[in-house]
Amino acid sequence: MLIPTAARPDQRLRSHCPFCSMQCSLDLHLAHDPTAGYEVKPSQDFPVATGRLCQKGFNALAHTVHPERVLQPLRKSKASSPGWSPAAWPEALDDIAARIRRIQEQYGPDSVAVFGGGSLTNEVCYLLGKFTRVALRSRYVDYNGRYCMSSAAAAQQLAFGIDRGLPFPLEDIPQTDYLILAGTNIAECQPTLMPYLLAAKKKGAVIVTIDPRRTMTSKIAQHQLMIEPGQDSLLVSGLLHVILEEKLYDAEFVAAHTEGVEAVQEAVQDFPPERVAALTGIPEDTIREVARGFAGAKRGMVLTARGLEQQVNGVEHTLQYINLCLLCGHIGQPGSGFGSVTGQANGQGGREHGLKADQLPGYRSIEDPDARAHVAQVWGIDPHELPGKGVSAYELFGKILDGDIKAMMILGSNPVVSSPNNARVAEALAKLDLLVVVDLFETETAAYADWLLPGTSFLEVEGTMTNLEGRVFYRPRVFEPAGAAMPDAWLLCALAEQLGRGRYFSYSSMSEVFDELCRASAGGKADYSGISYSRLQEAQGLFWPCPGPGQAHPGTPRLFAGGVFPRAGGRARLHAVTPQPPAETADTEYPYLLTTGRLGGHYLSGAQTRRTDALAKKAPEPVAELHPALAEQLRLREGDRVRLTSRRGSLEVAAKVTKDIHPRTMFVPFHWGGDLAVNRLTNDALHPISRMPEFKISAVRAERVELEIADSYRDPGTDGAS
Repeated sequence: MLIPTAARPDQRLRSHCPFCSMQCSLDLHLAHDPTAGYEVKPSQDFPVATGRLCQKGFNALAHTVHPERVLQPLRKSKASSPGWSPAAWPEALDDIAARIRRIQEQYGPDSVAVFGGGSLTNEVCYLLGKFTRVALRSRYVDYNGRYCMSSAAAAQQLAFGIDRGLPFPLEDIPQTDYLILAGTNIAECQPTLMPYLLAAKKKGAVIVTIDPRRTMTSKIAQHQLMIEPGQDSLLVSGLLHVILEEKLYDAEFVAAHTEGVEAVQEAVQDFPPERVAALTGIPEDTIREVARGFAGAKRGMVLTARGLEQQVNGVEHTLQYINLCLLCGHIGQPGSGFGSVTGQANGQGGREHGLKADQLPGYRSIEDPDARAHVAQVWGIDPHELPGKGVSAYELFGKILDGDIKAMMILGSNPVVSSPNNARVAEALAKLDLLVVVDLFETETAAYADWLLPGTSFLEVEGTMTNLEGRVFYRPRVFEPAGAAMPDAWLLCALAEQLGRGRYFSYSSMSEVFDELCRASAGGKADYSGISYSRLQEAQGLFWPCPGPGQAHPGTPRLFAGGVFPRAGGRARLHAVTPQPPAETADTEYPYLLTTGRLGGHYLSGAQTRRTDALAKKAPEPVAELHPALAEQLRLREGDRVRLTSRRGSLEVAAKVTKDIHPRTMFVPFHWGGDLAVNRLTNDALHPISRMPEFKISAVRAERVELEIADSYRDPGTDGAS
């Protein structure tokens, strides 16, 4: 039963959608039929996606009242009677703390690790990082945002000296004249962002999509450049060649505000458009037209996402698109700029405040002595007590297999489904001496846990979030926690107390946690020190950096104004990129490329959306999209079962035959676990800087599954064409 805290005077209960990075505002209204509970409607007065929700937003309440929700601590029963046994909180906290102490006494503080999620509030992200480093005194903390934004974050740090997904507000998008969308399917991943793109098109903007598939987003584009996964750097080298060869770049901006143009000019010499056309299949005339159009536009913008970033060359792909913007002077002014579209609800805030292995709050490096001293002072510890840099999310599981990590706490994430080569992740979790999972449901990851603790839904905790444009906003609590669930922040504080470190986690309210976060971030790149709950409630959000104290800072909606960048000398860095092959290429044994992505009705590992009937009915299982030419080669018709096999595993799914995909590429969405998890196949090669896995490119072979049951998946009204 939902127990509201306090409604607004108009009886609305205000919250924000728990799913994508748009973080659209929603209102809960009592239904006309009292037995129906609450109805979800879009808020009309929040500046992001005002008046709009997508299908996930309209159904956001369903998973919070699902009968499978975990409502009390559960302990794994003995092998003689498998299953879960309910327990009270004192028993759970006592046992977990005692086992952590025993493990650390035997193996050292770094034997315990923490794995966080990208949909947690800023306050919980902050406390998870602090809990790991202060209560556990371990170096090993990271989060699933490593699988999301790490390539773009590394590239923006290298080029600009700062990383904010979009360094401009959403309202800038309709002002652009030329928009390149690379590796991003906004129509399905951030549907309420589409009106901004359509507004730009209505005003006359040229839109270009670059993707292995013709997606729902591609339908609004004048140019659809269908490339093979991994070819972004190659394609952009051709665009840069034209711009530099024909002297279309903004020479004045480049001279005044950048460095490195000579190296870029040399790097693209070997990639004239005729060669790039032969290698990519994109017509030479199209390459020249796009290059000239983008360079000649008064205002130009590039948006990228996971399609090109979730690769071992993802940082370099992103740097190429940044080069494109910098060379043309399309940055730092309304309607212009480079941006990476954040995927998860709070993927931005998580990496800003200490959930990454190498970062402290405020986007500070954990290896910077000044940063360590500042944060240690806020936390009341000696800087020497702070552990050093740990390892990235996927590498944590390697540390388990190597015997270095003996216990792990996972909060709000499902890495058995979301990690590449997930059989290795499952093997690692099974080896742990202690696994504690905090979640709403018994997920595929929780099945390996010794303790499954009830998490709180987005409606049951207050806190702040940071959306894709860097807007920090307040999300109130509207319902009491369900069952015996304890807010995640207070769970961490209670466990710290049991570990003898409670004096560092003594808070009377969530606003007190946020105030400490702001102090810890002061002076950092992601400076929140001028923000408070009261300011956020009055302004409906503020853009970071927002330094304080003193006169109220208005926030910074648009970075790089006047061509000034937070690097030494104030200049942006152009990077020479030589296109490299992916970790795996197609060969005679594995002749095709598999890529993965999202569907409009599901979110991440599907733990919530697969339990939402209205969404699950639209896509109950994954299907493999493949081109008619490839289907004919494999003797496949629409609905036949196809077995995909990589060097890591196999997957059987139904086939969807469509012309809207590159002829040598297959696409499978990743929202399912178990035998339907496409991450059984994906490559766990990592980028050397960002440590992003190669999700988007896996060499596979494919074969028709010769079973009579295949006929039950076939639509009799189709003949294999799409």
